[in-house]
Amino acid sequence: MQTNDDNTNNRTDDQPLNPLWGRLALLMFGLTVLAFLTAIDRPEWFHLKPATGTAAAMVYASDHQS
Repeated sequence: MQTNDDNTNNRTDDQPLNPLWGRLALLMFGLTVLAFLTAIDRPEWFHLKPATGTAAAMVYASDHQS
């Protein structure tokens, strides 16, 4: 007969978590913070620019009235 006791079932509770997952989570958090801080320092990255000369000419023609 097995006892239904907390002392017999806590062998798995004492095992440490896999340290690799914790390190990967901390690395991902750090890289995310670094990317965020880099992105907010460079607002020009978020402006759309014309991809071709034709698109640039159309933007120039619509902005400047001749």
